[in-house]
Amino acid sequence: MIRCHLARIMGEHKMKIVDVARETGLNRNTVTLLYKETAQRIDLDALDRLCKLFKCEVSDLLEFQEDQ
Repeated sequence: MIRCHLARIMGEHKMKIVDVARETGLNRNTVTLLYKETAQRIDLDALDRLCKLFKCEVSDLLEFQEDQ
């Protein structure tokens, strides 16, 4: 399973979904799906924009965990 740590990172930066959408130019729904970990897919451009905003690596946003 792929885990998305966007909610944690946003909390560390004290940002809301609307703030991330505005700063990155991503659709609010895209940010919401990643925040709630319900996204089925993610565009590489979206990952690029998020990494630039938070000055992080892809591995900071996404993590692979073995299914239990």
